[in-house]
Amino acid sequence: MDFFFVLDFRGRFRFFSSHPAEEIQVEFSRLKRIWEAAREKLMLLPPRILRQEQAFERVLKLETSEVTIKHAQSTPEKKIRRRFFFFLQKQRSKHILLIILETLLLPVSGLMALLPGPNVFFGILALLLLAHWQALRGINRLGRMKPQFIPSELLGTWEGKLETGDTVEYAEVLSRIESEYRIADAAKILFK
Repeated sequence: MDFFFVLDFRGRFRFFSSHPAEEIQVEFSRLKRIWEAAREKLMLLPPRILRQEQAFERVLKLETSEVTIKHAQSTPEKKIRRRFFFFLQKQRSKHILLIILETLLLPVSGLMALLPGPNVFFGILALLLLAHWQALRGINRLGRMKPQFIPSELLGTWEGKLETGDTVEYAEVLSRIESEYRIADAAKILFK
């Protein structure tokens, strides 16, 4: 499984894996209609956010305690390690805050059950809470691991185009990234 830690077009780091975004699997037969509607809404999250959350979750599925992360060749390893450490701390704080907010909103959303029809608001909040909890567990595990950072010339080319503002060649570099690393919709992760 390949993981990436790369700047997007806004200059913000993104952590994602080469696996495509997958639907979150939850099996509840009694509330199936609510969960199905909520899952469809959750899949409408922007791909850069959804892929990052699922990359954190995939860290939990790793059988080894080693993880390799590809990054731009132009960034020295010491600098990328420091940025990655602070990135993880920021993501951890953000996820803790989101889990607290979603936990506080969950009982309020239960009152929506009084309205006719399925309580999609409750389902969406429950799925978001589940996704953020899994991502937080992945962030915590990733923080305990000793990642091996592998420089990539192609990702360095991408960040070079970002620095120069050469928007004409963005599509060409993104298509090369998609084909070389088998990443579906790299443009949606790094450019939207």
